[in-house]
Amino acid sequence: MSNPESFIEEVTEEVRRDRTMALMKRWGPVALAVVVVIVGGAAWNEWQKASAQSQAQAFGDALITALGGEDIAARRDAIAAVEPAREEQQAILALLNATALNNGEGGDPAAARARLLQLAETPGLAPLYRDIANLKAIMLGGTGDAAQDAAILETLALPGAPFRPLAIEQQAVQAMAAGDMATAVTLLRALTEDATATADLRRRAAETIVALGASPDPA
Repeated sequence: MSNPESFIEEVTEEVRRDRTMALMKRWGPVALAVVVVIVGGAAWNEWQKASAQSQAQAFGDALITALGGEDIAARRDAIAAVEPAREEQQAILALLNATALNNGEGGDPAAARARLLQLAETPGLAPLYRDIANLKAIMLGGTGDAAQDAAILETLALPGAPFRPLAIEQQAVQAMAAGDMATAVTLLRALTEDATATADLRRRAAETIVALGASPDPA
């Protein structure tokens, strides 16, 4: 043997090949099953994504068609006929149904408010939809219990809440209804300085302060 090192390398490679073959015979089926599960799981996830996207598109198209009705009565009927496929779609439909029920000729604010309050009590409803339903119900007259309305608005007006500026405006409205103009002005002044409030809302708050005989500037 003129090259011992070459011989050793060949033997080592042969031993490695034999071990690999033995491992493949022993664990090959398991590895194959793992690969099948991974590939199958990826395919299932892609199918679910495609299915969800298709459902969302169909739902959106149905809503666009429904909201394009000739008059409010036609829109009410069309919205009521849309079939939701997911929980969030059910919530969106309930909000639209309540809005359509409140608007236009033949509107029924009391029925719309009742639907919104019922939606807000739905178990498992996403917080965003619950907040919208509660806020819209308050704007339509509330629950009929001043203390409960105040508690709802207090929650909606917490720092970081998505509809905090609108909730503060409703708190001011409630204060004015109770004859507490000082509290109303204080709340409205806070709105004029709230960076999260829209320009329209800040302007509306300032105009309301002036209408109450006060100055938007506390100084």
